[in-house]
Amino acid sequence: MRSPAVALGVELRHEPADGEPRPLATDVEVADSLLAKGIGLMGRSSIPDEYALVFEFDEPATHGIHMLLVRTPLDVIWLEDDEVRRVETLPAWTGHARERADRFVELAPGAAEAVEPDDRVVLVE
Repeated sequence: MRSPAVALGVELRHEPADGEPRPLATDVEVADSLLAKGIGLMGRSSIPDEYALVFEFDEPATHGIHMLLVRTPLDVIWLEDDEVRRVETLPAWTGHARERADRFVELAPGAAEAVEPDDRVVLVE
């Protein structure tokens, strides 16, 4: 089942505080509607290593993520002004978390392994 998200045609890049920038994902989609945000990655049994689903919000606020009907673990990065606030791997089906952000990103498990708070994660054309 593919998410009703929109492909961006951009790269999601990790810019560590003390290292070389590297791509996190090259197949990037944005959940730009209430439906797309509600469905997210539900029903997926796997996520390609190069894939990211981006959730954008108008202003920073506390945003929650649930893993109900998500059949694979996900790495989640919460961002505020492109700065990493939190990184967590959520387990399939039962995971949930909340954090302040104006954007968060869902990735394949292990994709955000080197990402740490205070790093930057940006969308690059």
